[in-house]
Amino acid sequence: MGTISAISTLADISSYWAESTPNKTAIIAGAREWTFAEVDREAAQVAAGLIEEGVGTGDRVAFLDKNVPEYFPILFGGAKLNAVSVAVNWRLAPAEMEFIVNNAEVKVLFVGEEFLPSLALMTITPIPTIVIIGSPGSSGYLAYDEWIDAAQPAPIETVVESDDTCYQLYTSGTTGLPKGVELTNRNLITCMKIGGKNWSFHEGAVNLVAMPLFHIAGSGWGLAGMYSGAQTVLTREVDPVEIIKLIPELGITHALLVPAVLQFLLAVPSAADADLSSMEVMVYGASPISERVLVGSMELFGCKFIQAYGLTETTGGVAQLDSQDHDPSGGRSNLLRSAGRPWGDVELKIVDATTLDEVADGEVGEIWVRSIQVMKGYWRDPEATAAAVTDDGFFRTGDAGYLKEGYLFIHDRVKDMIVSGGENIYPAEIENALMKHPAVADVAVIGVPHEIWGETVKAIVVRAEEALDQQTLGQFAKQHLAGYKCPTSVDWVEELPRNPSGKILKTELRAPYWEGRDRLVN
Repeated sequence: MGTISAISTLADISSYWAESTPNKTAIIAGAREWTFAEVDREAAQVAAGLIEEGVGTGDRVAFLDKNVPEYFPILFGGAKLNAVSVAVNWRLAPAEMEFIVNNAEVKVLFVGEEFLPSLALMTITPIPTIVIIGSPGSSGYLAYDEWIDAAQPAPIETVVESDDTCYQLYTSGTTGLPKGVELTNRNLITCMKIGGKNWSFHEGAVNLVAMPLFHIAGSGWGLAGMYSGAQTVLTREVDPVEIIKLIPELGITHALLVPAVLQFLLAVPSAADADLSSMEVMVYGASPISERVLVGSMELFGCKFIQAYGLTETTGGVAQLDSQDHDPSGGRSNLLRSAGRPWGDVELKIVDATTLDEVADGEVGEIWVRSIQVMKGYWRDPEATAAAVTDDGFFRTGDAGYLKEGYLFIHDRVKDMIVSGGENIYPAEIENALMKHPAVADVAVIGVPHEIWGETVKAIVVRAEEALDQQTLGQFAKQHLAGYKCPTSVDWVEELPRNPSGKILKTELRAPYWEGRDRLVN
C-alpha cells in the first residue's frame, strides 16, 4: 500500500485513501455522508463525464456554489484528467462572476441551483457545458446526479506532473480586475504535508470546513485534512450556532476560522455550556485578531491555538505562531501580535519598497516570500506575474511588516487592500465602480476600523451633483459590486488630497480614523 508520502498530486488524495481506508467516512454534510471509496468512485464518474465534454490537460472546470460535498468529487475528478479547477466566489455580483468564468475560458461550469438567477445574468463566451448541482428546474440545464450517472468510468492514462497547474483561485488586484492564481500539484502537496504536520492532523481527526471553498482558507484547509486521512465535516456556510452544536455532536477536533467568526462564536448563548472538549487545534488567520477575542476564544475552546499567515499566491500558510507562543499572561505576551515564524522551506525577507534593499531586524518594509509554495503565476498575465515574483523567486506580498528575533509582525499593507472579515477588498475596484455614477466627480476608498470585521469600507466622495446621497450611492454600488465590497459609510468632501503626480494620499485620508492606534490595520 505504501505510505502517505505516495501522495504527490491532487488526484492522489482521493485515490490513496480510497485504497487505504475505503469504508471510512470521508465527508459529513448535514444528513449526507460519503466514504473515501465513494468520494473516489464519484470522482471517477466526474472524470468520465468531463472526458465526454472534451475536457483534457489544462482545461478549466469551474464550480459556483456554497459549500457542498459535490465540490470534492468534482475537484478530484478534474485532477485525474490534469484539468484545472476554478472555484468562483459566490458572493460576487453576476458581472464579476462572468468575468472570472470568461477569463478562465471554462469548458464545464458546475452551478448550485441557488445561483441560477445569477447565471441568467451572465454572458459567457464560448458557452461551456453547464451542470446544475440540485434541481435545474425549467432552466434546461443538466442535473449533476443525472450527468454523472450517465458517465461510464474507464481507466485514465493521463500523465500528471508535479509542476502542472491543478487549481486556480481568483484574487483581485490593484487594477480592479481579478487575477487567476495558478497553483500546481507541487504547491498544494507541499503545503498539505507541512500543514498536516504543523496542525497536528491525524487519521482520527474530525475536521470542520466552514470557510468558503473558493478561499484557500476553505478548500486548502479541507484538503489538508483529507491529505492526512481526516474526516471532513462540511457546513454550507458559516453558522455560529451550528458550529457550536456540531463540535460535541460529531466530535470535531480541528477547525480553521477567521477572527470575525471566532468573535461571533463567543456571542453564541449556548457556547458557554457546550461540551467543546473534543477540540484539539484551532487555527485562525486571514485578518488580525484582537487580544480580547483571542483570549476569550482560548478560554472557550481550551485547545491549542495556532495563527497562520499566508496568501492565495503562496498556497496559504507560510508562517505560523505556534500554540506554545500563545501565552497571554506570560513574559512574551507581545508575541500574540506576531504572525509567527516561517515554516518548511519558506524564506522571508523584509525589503525597502523604494530601494529594494533588505532592511535591518525590526525595521518595517515589504514582506517577500520565497518557497516551493509560491504560485506558478497569474493566469495569462505575464506582466502581473513579473511584477509580483522576482527573478530569484521571491513573491512580493504587498504586506508591510518587520522581523524580530525570527518572528514576523504585520504592520500595514503596502497596497491599499482592505481586509474585512477575512475578505480581501481592493479600493481601486470599488472606486472604478463608483466612478461610473454620473453624480460622482471623484472618489477614494479606504478601510476604517470595525469592531467585528476588523475593517470596513468607507468611500470619500467629491460630488458632481449635490442631490447625491449615501442611500442612492449605496444602491448603485450593489448593482456593480458584491455586498461585502459596498461602502458602509460615505464622507463628502470638496477635494481629495493628491501628491504632485496626482496620486491620492490615502495615508492622509486614513489617519483620522486610525488615530491613537499603534498599527494601521485592525
